[in-house]
Amino acid sequence: MSNPAEIKRAWYVLRAISGKEAKVKEVLDAAIKNTDLGKYVFQVLIPTEKVLSVRNGKKVVKEKNLYSGYVFVECMLYGDVMHELRNTTNVIDFLRGKDKEAKPEALRQSEVDRMLGIADQSLDIAENAVNDYMVGEVVKVISGPFTDFTGRIEEVNAERMKLKVMVKVFGRDTALELENSQVERS
Repeated sequence: MSNPAEIKRAWYVLRAISGKEAKVKEVLDAAIKNTDLGKYVFQVLIPTEKVLSVRNGKKVVKEKNLYSGYVFVECMLYGDVMHELRNTTNVIDFLRGKDKEAKPEALRQSEVDRMLGIADQSLDIAENAVNDYMVGEVVKVISGPFTDFTGRIEEVNAERMKLKVMVKVFGRDTALELENSQVERS
């Protein structure tokens, strides 16, 4: 067995049963916290992207797996670590070469940076997508008692995700305080 000082920490890819990636992460995170596995396994990551969709008239931000069936693990393959990871519930095996005896291949740092960059970027996009209304913009109310009314945004409160919208009710300007999810661009 090689000396742990000679083994470098690197990112590896575990193949998991599709749809069970979160369960694998949960089990491994618990093992890292509660067992000696934490000395050799540092991070478990499932890269996701935030997708904005409208459900029942409300904007919903959902997380979608970027790589279905894969779980990324930063670890040192020392001692029984490889065996432990491979035998985790819902894990099929490491991603490796075609040869039966092929060792798990570490990701190149450029691949890891790109993957982590995508994960960070999607966070920013989702936050901005929800708060990207501007004063003066015309919006249509899509839920609540003023549904189908059109108005101009007077004020944007990005922290509370609220908008002050002026709509015409019986020919008079009326100020409404609405949530971002209650309006859409017209």
